[in-house]
Amino acid sequence: MSTSNHTTGPVLVTGGTGKTGLRVVNILTELDIEVRVGSRSEELPFDWDREATWGPCLEGCSAAYISYAPDLAMPGAPDAIEAFCRQAKASGVKRVVLLSGRGEVEAQKCEAIVKDSGLEWTIVRASWFNQNFSEGAFLPMIEAGNITLPAADVPEPFVDIDDIAEIAAEALASDKHVGELYEVTGPELLTFADLASILSDVVGREIQFTKVPHQGFIDEVAASGAPKDVLWMLDYLFATVLDGHNAYLSDGVERALGRQPTSFREYAEKVAASGMWQRSG
Repeated sequence: MSTSNHTTGPVLVTGGTGKTGLRVVNILTELDIEVRVGSRSEELPFDWDREATWGPCLEGCSAAYISYAPDLAMPGAPDAIEAFCRQAKASGVKRVVLLSGRGEVEAQKCEAIVKDSGLEWTIVRASWFNQNFSEGAFLPMIEAGNITLPAADVPEPFVDIDDIAEIAAEALASDKHVGELYEVTGPELLTFADLASILSDVVGREIQFTKVPHQGFIDEVAASGAPKDVLWMLDYLFATVLDGHNAYLSDGVERALGRQPTSFREYAEKVAASGMWQRSG
């Protein structure tokens, strides 16, 4: 990625140790842009649940990447985003880039708040991540050889996080994406059964997909001791988001980066080459 550096101070990357945030941090660092990692584990901690931590992290920053945890669909997220934008503006921040989600009413409320904040803005509205199968909740299922989820036979245009991070970093570092909303997807619609077939081919062993009852799945997750916010999100995602209303492709990656998005097979081949999925083979 080539871009001119238009920042005049550090860039705060909230969720800076997470899936997208870590990649944004790495790209900006490679561009010699000073980064302030927003994480509860940093010496200067950032915590979405503790508003008092926001101001010190924003102080002196020129831009901020907003990756709200656990998800913009959570009740109360719009209030948090409004308060964050207000604090960012008061701290002298000029630009924000928001990671949003497709087909989520609460997320779109947050998008409107960012647009009306008085800050320069870019919004990256993303579909489900490829990396959930290698860095997220579905990894143990791949290792076990069986994706067991309450997913209907509904396709989803899974998107690669590397594509998201490249867009976000470019939007933070240069002026060319100001005022743009990029709805980003992968290049094809795939059901979980399709994903299992691709993974079987790439990994070299059978990966099955087994549909399980929704409530039984939620009960099992609850019994595992998962945090309440994780339980809420999984319930919401499989009951509301994966119902077919997102089963279409968008051109956000192509508009932002001038290339086709990364396919799930390309992603899977890269992960398989790393050996990550071989330990249970």
